[in-house]
Amino acid sequence: MSVDKATIAKQFIEYLPHCKALGMRIIEIGDGIAEIELPYDPRFIGDPDSGVIHGGAVSALMDTSGGAAVIAHPKSPGGTATINLRIDYMRPATPGQTITCRAECYHITRSVAFVRATAFDDDRDRPVASATGAFTVEEPKT
Repeated sequence: MSVDKATIAKQFIEYLPHCKALGMRIIEIGDGIAEIELPYDPRFIGDPDSGVIHGGAVSALMDTSGGAAVIAHPKSPGGTATINLRIDYMRPATPGQTITCRAECYHITRSVAFVRATAFDDDRDRPVASATGAFTVEEPKT
């Protein structure tokens, strides 16, 4: 993968205000793969009794990871936007643990990219959520 694709994908993450607000950090970007983490933060607790992070923060992580994977794909000509994203929540994330999402852009056409993603905490054998989605494939603006 060219350095420019990785740079563009990183800039995509750094540009989005919600990524900054949620404290997302890039772990890996390359050739249609994006791995991003969401550190545990009490501000994002959805259930005060259990301390579990709100599903909206998890969905933002999964959506962002999917978009970054599309941008990092070697056949992606430019930007992207989410067309649809189906998320299956399998269990609550363990309070206090970072949530990581690994997304893969596994197929790309002239106008649509297809992504699958998995979110997990320290227990990688038991995912927190899985997702499949479709994203636009946009030519760079001149």
